[in-house]
Amino acid sequence: MMDASDIERVKQEAILGAAMAVMCQYGFRRTSMEDIARAVGMSRPALYQHFRNKEDIARRMVEVYFDRAADEVAVALAGAGPVEAQLARAFAAKTGPMIREMLESPHGAELLDLKDSHARDVVEAGMARMTTVFADWLTHEAAQGRVALDGTAEQMAALLLRALDGIKRPPYARFATDRDRLAQVLGRGLRP
Repeated sequence: MMDASDIERVKQEAILGAAMAVMCQYGFRRTSMEDIARAVGMSRPALYQHFRNKEDIARRMVEVYFDRAADEVAVALAGAGPVEAQLARAFAAKTGPMIREMLESPHGAELLDLKDSHARDVVEAGMARMTTVFADWLTHEAAQGRVALDGTAEQMAALLLRALDGIKRPPYARFATDRDRLAQVLGRGLRP
């Protein structure tokens, strides 16, 4: 049986999913709380019981994205295989379904800018966590002699993530190809 916190989590997930769909359709600026409420099947007053405004929703979407991505990246990096394959899986995990939705949207560039305009502090915290996940992996791989680091593990992890973010542009198909190519190039470059 679900308790009150489980019910709230399920409602928030439904709201965030509906908000993402609406924002991909109309863009962030043109999306209203009424649009989101309608998409999730609740009244606007009910929506306001969960979120103050669409900026609050956007911030929560970014938090959820980083929580899921950090966990999925850790699992991807723990898998076996060559460094290039581990990086490719990790990059794909970091740029999961939410990034795909954004980059396939005609409003992808605007949605990507949300991280800087409405959720900078959330992004910084999420990237710090993501950097730690990659740094831990690099430290382990260096100890095994599978990679050679040209700096600290944290510096190298931050560089990998900046490179990945640097190619994040619509359309998604081109990005996915470039992401996989980047993993191959960086993976080969990390080999001792």
